[in-house]
Amino acid sequence: MLRAPRGSLTQARHELDEYFEGRRRGFDVALDWQLAHGFRREVLRATAEIPYGSTSSYREVATRAGSPGAVRAAGTALATNPLPIVVPCHRVLRSGGALGSYRGGVAAKAALLSLEADKA
Repeated sequence: MLRAPRGSLTQARHELDEYFEGRRRGFDVALDWQLAHGFRREVLRATAEIPYGSTSSYREVATRAGSPGAVRAAGTALATNPLPIVVPCHRVLRSGGALGSYRGGVAAKAALLSLEADKA
């Protein structure tokens, strides 16, 4: 599991508040990647690199994670993302641009993408 190190929760809360206020486009909070392993870790790292206001497909994320054919596995890794928004899995879309699934619901995914599109 990916988690924020102790002591960074106040910083993460502050950064999330700024994000939702439209004053932050990226996160500076340190992430502890030790509990995510292998392909799952690589998917989360690749997802963390998707710029604010941009999107990638599950295939593009799988490719950047080192396994272009592992599109479904990339989706599974993102479905268990323990730090959504900070690791912006809402920016990952299906081929053709369909939203796909999201842990917080498709409406929440659309709202986050809209928030970023309005501020980009």
